[in-house]
Amino acid sequence: MLAFVFLATFGTNRFALRTYYPLRVDSTQAGGKWQRDTVFHRVAPVRLHTQSGRRLAPADLQGSLYVASFFFATCPQVCPRLNSQLQRVQEKYRAEPRVKLLSYTVDPQHDSVAVLARYAEQYGAIAGKWHFLTGPADSLRQIALQQYRVAEPGPAAIGSGPGMVHSQRLVLVDRDGHIRGLYDGLDPKEVDRLITEIRILLYTYDHE
Repeated sequence: MLAFVFLATFGTNRFALRTYYPLRVDSTQAGGKWQRDTVFHRVAPVRLHTQSGRRLAPADLQGSLYVASFFFATCPQVCPRLNSQLQRVQEKYRAEPRVKLLSYTVDPQHDSVAVLARYAEQYGAIAGKWHFLTGPADSLRQIALQQYRVAEPGPAAIGSGPGMVHSQRLVLVDRDGHIRGLYDGLDPKEVDRLITEIRILLYTYDHE
């Protein structure tokens, strides 16, 4: 809340969220002066199946920021705590269509569309707002490692084989696909920070 008040008081030019994972710096000359522009990593659009059975399309996220997370339905302790925190985020922005949640399973062999549908119901996931996603194991692993840069190994209990990725990290992605925040999804204070920083992004969009 304090960060939002600071932003509202002093304007968007005095406060900005960090952008993660610079790829390169491009230099251009204008008016006899060299200007440098950092090019940042962008999360590529995904086309995985949601708990409704349809594929998530780029149009579903157009103009939206979102929070990405990783879980598996048979996870006994960490994932329920993580998703309970995501419930808080959903509830805070229930009426804001520009805020979405994307939860990727790391156990696609078990977590079918039907399993995800039942799992989503447990957490009151709003259709079109909180998407639980499944697909081929190699695609999910590539998304975790290369798109979101999540590199923590999954627990041995995951049934989809070695090399899958499981993390309690939450990732905030802006409407342009840039990663703007990383948070410990098990820490309520970190999730409070996530909620505030979502508000900051929305404020910048509203005042461009």
